[in-house]
Amino acid sequence: MKIVVSEPSTRKAYQIEVDSTKSAALMGKKISEDFSGDLIGLNGYTLKITGGSDNGGFPMRPEIPGMARRAFLLKNTPGFRPKIKGQQKRKLVCGNTISQTIAQVNVKVMTAGEKKLEEIVPKTEKKEEAPKK
Repeated sequence: MKIVVSEPSTRKAYQIEVDSTKSAALMGKKISEDFSGDLIGLNGYTLKITGGSDNGGFPMRPEIPGMARRAFLLKNTPGFRPKIKGQQKRKLVCGNTISQTIAQVNVKVMTAGEKKLEEIVPKTEKKEEAPKK
Protein backbone atom coordinates (compact mmCIF):
# COMPACT_ATOMS: atom_id res chain seq x y z
CA MET A 1 0.00 0.00 0.00
CA LYS A 2 1.19 3.51 -0.76
CA ILE A 3 0.63 6.34 1.66
CA VAL A 4 0.88 9.91 0.42
CA VAL A 5 1.67 12.26 3.31
CA SER A 6 0.90 15.93 2.68
CA GLU A 7 2.49 18.54 4.88
CA PRO A 8 0.42 21.77 4.77
CA SER A 9 3.12 23.94 6.35
CA THR A 10 5.67 23.28 3.59
CA ARG A 11 3.09 22.42 0.88
CA LYS A 12 5.02 19.24 0.02
CA ALA A 13 3.88 15.64 -0.31
CA TYR A 14 5.87 12.50 0.43
CA GLN A 15 5.09 8.99 -0.78
CA ILE A 16 5.74 6.07 1.55
CA GLU A 17 5.52 2.40 0.52
CA VAL A 18 4.13 0.38 3.45
CA ASP A 19 4.25 -3.42 3.75
CA SER A 20 1.21 -5.53 4.66
CA THR A 21 2.05 -5.73 8.38
CA LYS A 22 2.01 -1.94 8.81
CA SER A 23 -0.99 -1.46 6.51
CA ALA A 24 -3.02 -3.93 8.62
CA ALA A 25 -3.07 -1.31 11.39
CA LEU A 26 -4.98 1.06 9.07
CA MET A 27 -7.70 -1.45 8.09
CA GLY A 28 -11.16 -0.33 9.20
CA LYS A 29 -10.22 3.34 9.60
CA LYS A 30 -12.41 5.89 7.80
CA ILE A 31 -11.84 9.16 5.97
CA SER A 32 -11.38 12.12 8.39
CA GLU A 33 -10.12 9.87 11.22
CA ASP A 34 -6.89 10.77 13.00
CA PHE A 35 -4.24 8.17 13.78
CA SER A 36 -0.74 8.03 15.17
CA GLY A 37 2.11 8.17 12.67
CA ASP A 38 3.91 5.51 14.72
CA LEU A 39 1.78 2.92 12.88
CA ILE A 40 3.59 3.66 9.60
CA GLY A 41 7.00 4.68 10.91
CA LEU A 42 6.49 8.44 11.41
CA ASN A 43 7.23 8.69 15.14
CA GLY A 44 5.66 11.66 16.90
CA TYR A 45 3.34 12.58 14.02
CA THR A 46 -0.46 12.67 14.09
CA LEU A 47 -2.05 12.12 10.68
CA LYS A 48 -5.57 12.57 9.30
CA ILE A 49 -6.97 10.41 6.47
CA THR A 50 -8.21 12.63 3.63
CA GLY A 51 -8.94 10.08 0.90
CA GLY A 52 -7.45 7.42 -1.32
CA SER A 53 -8.12 5.04 -4.19
CA ASP A 54 -8.49 1.30 -4.66
CA ASN A 55 -6.47 -1.07 -6.86
CA GLY A 56 -8.73 -0.28 -9.83
CA GLY A 57 -8.15 3.47 -9.53
CA PHE A 58 -11.61 4.29 -8.18
CA PRO A 59 -11.51 7.13 -5.61
CA MET A 60 -12.78 6.90 -2.05
CA ARG A 61 -15.75 9.12 -1.18
CA PRO A 62 -16.37 10.33 2.39
CA GLU A 63 -20.19 10.17 2.18
CA ILE A 64 -20.39 6.50 1.09
CA PRO A 65 -20.29 4.14 4.08
CA GLY A 66 -18.46 0.82 3.99
CA MET A 67 -15.72 -0.71 1.88
CA ALA A 68 -17.46 -1.72 -1.36
CA ARG A 69 -17.58 -0.02 -4.75
CA ARG A 70 -20.89 1.59 -5.58
CA ALA A 71 -22.38 3.51 -8.49
CA PHE A 72 -23.10 6.95 -7.09
CA LEU A 73 -24.59 10.10 -8.61
CA LEU A 74 -21.71 12.59 -8.48
CA LYS A 75 -21.84 16.36 -8.75
CA ASN A 76 -18.20 17.18 -7.91
CA THR A 77 -14.76 15.79 -7.14
CA PRO A 78 -13.33 13.30 -6.25
CA GLY A 79 -14.29 11.04 -9.10
CA PHE A 80 -16.01 13.50 -11.44
CA ARG A 81 -15.22 16.93 -12.84
CA PRO A 82 -18.32 18.50 -14.41
CA LYS A 83 -17.81 20.26 -17.73
CA ILE A 84 -21.12 22.13 -17.55
CA LYS A 85 -22.59 23.93 -14.52
CA GLY A 86 -25.03 21.61 -12.72
CA GLN A 87 -23.91 18.47 -14.57
CA GLN A 88 -24.26 15.14 -12.74
CA LYS A 89 -23.09 11.65 -13.65
CA ARG A 90 -23.38 8.18 -12.16
CA LYS A 91 -19.88 6.81 -11.58
CA LEU A 92 -18.30 3.93 -9.67
CA VAL A 93 -16.55 5.00 -6.46
CA CYS A 94 -15.33 3.34 -3.23
CA GLY A 95 -16.65 3.69 0.28
CA ASN A 96 -14.98 5.67 3.04
CA THR A 97 -13.42 2.72 4.92
CA ILE A 98 -9.90 1.38 4.29
CA SER A 99 -9.84 -2.30 3.28
CA GLN A 100 -7.52 -4.79 1.53
CA THR A 101 -8.55 -3.43 -1.90
CA ILE A 102 -7.28 0.10 -1.17
CA ALA A 103 -3.98 0.73 -2.97
CA GLN A 104 -3.31 4.32 -1.93
CA VAL A 105 -4.23 6.33 1.16
CA ASN A 106 -3.88 10.12 1.28
CA VAL A 107 -3.12 11.61 4.68
CA LYS A 108 -2.42 15.10 6.05
CA VAL A 109 -0.08 16.03 8.89
CA MET A 110 -2.04 17.38 11.86
CA THR A 111 0.82 17.60 14.39
CA ALA A 112 4.46 17.26 13.44
CA GLY A 113 7.08 15.20 15.22
CA GLU A 114 10.57 16.20 16.28
CA LYS A 115 12.23 15.23 13.00
CA LYS A 116 11.23 16.75 9.67
CA LEU A 117 9.58 14.54 7.06
CA GLU A 118 12.47 15.21 4.67
CA GLU A 119 14.80 13.43 7.08
CA ILE A 120 12.49 10.47 7.76
CA VAL A 121 11.21 9.69 4.26
CA PRO A 122 13.84 8.52 1.77
CA LYS A 123 13.98 10.67 -1.33
CA THR A 124 13.03 8.88 -4.56
CA GLU A 125 14.78 9.90 -7.73
CA LYS A 126 12.77 10.56 -10.86
CA LYS A 127 13.30 8.19 -13.75
CA GLU A 128 14.58 9.91 -16.83
CA GLU A 129 12.78 9.14 -20.04
CA ALA A 130 14.63 8.29 -23.22
CA PRO A 131 14.58 11.09 -25.80
CA LYS A 132 11.85 10.72 -28.41
CA LYS A 133 12.88 10.30 -31.99
